[in-house]
Amino acid sequence: MKVIADLQIHSRFSRAVSPQMNVPSIFEWAAKKGLGLVATGDWTHPIWLRELKANLQEAREGIYRLKSQAQLTNDKLAPLFLLSTEVSSIYTQGGKVRRIHTLIFAPNFDAVDRINKELSAYGANLLSDGRPILGLSAKAVAEIALGVDGRCLIIPAHAWTPHFSLYGSLSGFDSIDECFGDLANQIYAIETGLSSDPAMNWRIGELTNRRIVSFSDAHSLPKLGRETTVFELPEISFENIRNAVIGKGDSRIAYTSEFYPEEGKYHYTGHRACRVVYSPNETRKMGTTCPVCGRPLTVGVMSRVESLASQEVETESQTDEFGVRWIKHKEGKRPPYVMMVPLFEILAEAMEAGVGSEKVQGAYEQLVASFGGEFKVLLETSVEEIKKVVGERIAEGVSKVRIGNIVIEPGYDGVYGKVAIWKEEKDKSEETSQGALFG
Repeated sequence: MKVIADLQIHSRFSRAVSPQMNVPSIFEWAAKKGLGLVATGDWTHPIWLRELKANLQEAREGIYRLKSQAQLTNDKLAPLFLLSTEVSSIYTQGGKVRRIHTLIFAPNFDAVDRINKELSAYGANLLSDGRPILGLSAKAVAEIALGVDGRCLIIPAHAWTPHFSLYGSLSGFDSIDECFGDLANQIYAIETGLSSDPAMNWRIGELTNRRIVSFSDAHSLPKLGRETTVFELPEISFENIRNAVIGKGDSRIAYTSEFYPEEGKYHYTGHRACRVVYSPNETRKMGTTCPVCGRPLTVGVMSRVESLASQEVETESQTDEFGVRWIKHKEGKRPPYVMMVPLFEILAEAMEAGVGSEKVQGAYEQLVASFGGEFKVLLETSVEEIKKVVGERIAEGVSKVRIGNIVIEPGYDGVYGKVAIWKEEKDKSEETSQGALFG
């Protein structure tokens, strides 16, 4: 069975997270998106952990269901939960301050309680934030979790983000070995983050035999599922998810769905305050000092990947019956992936309205109700059927995104990239406006 999973989210107890990120609402939105498995997030936080225990019951070891789910949706379509958290390690190693975010997946609440007890014993203030800041190295965090239960999964989060990640240009490492030492062989996967895609990661030699996973890191309900990993499993269980990540048995990763990396907020090198943006080629020519203020630029993910890459990788694309372009490793050694733009963004541009506007919200609800979730709309519904429900303009937008016929102004230094699905029309509109102004 195929299971669409988003295994990195945050609760309302994390900094800069919507107060609506509570258990029942996460469940409802996960169902609306079409997710089969969603992370709990933030089980290090005592109050959130108490809410998780009050709201969830074990379906099988490591997999939980909402106690009241029968009242909210069809049980067959009800998303399940997996116990996950993200911690922030800030420490000094090799004469440099390191800031590493790590995902921990636990097989049961008993393991969660014991890990939290160990972290508290090391002085961690778990009440301070849903994603707590620890004065422990990433390796020490892994040692604690694996020492409590060897089945725990440790995955570096958004592995290329400049400020808070394993490979981050400002505070990370050049290798998994350098970060995790003798526990490197227990790091079976890395999470791409929004500013990189699988093909970029395939270029890194030490990732050749490791899995590449993608999750949303959602801080609000509509952001759930903006990146996912789709597992092929005999049944949904913690053991089978773990086997897929470590590459064991009949469980595997079927594919991932990806944000266009250019849309991520650290794809290119730049300096937001001075509006300086460099592509990798420009970075090589111009360097990493801001020409306006003389301060260091934030080195983008694309340039960072190039600096650590040890191999070239050929990809090929294939279009399926719904017009969706799948990107594949040419030698077939990796799971394929698909690039997506969130449905809310497509609707907003097609309808020339804000993402939060009533008409965009209404069209979204109409589509997901008609076709069984956002993923069905984006990937598995014919353009003609979409047209019948919401009209030609929106159907055209979905079609253009599926094939990749869009333009993105790359993100940099904390600024998200800007997607243009109908760039030609915008260009003509600008020309007309300028003609009227200067004519």
